[in-house]
Amino acid sequence: MGNRLFQEARKYVDLSKNADSAGPETVSRAKNALRSAFANSTAAEQEQLSEMQQELEQYDPQNR
Repeated sequence: MGNRLFQEARKYVDLSKNADSAGPETVSRAKNALRSAFANSTAAEQEQLSEMQQELEQYDPQNR
């Protein structure tokens, strides 16, 4: 089954990246999910979460 928080973080990051209408709320949910997952993940998962966070920053409306 895997880490539920990790899976949730991946889901919200993907939604933020793929949705043309991804607004601040979607990005905020992705950031919160990443934080929660990071605190409860293995080192390998943390590395993947860090990569997801970098990807998310490209789609954050506040960074545009």
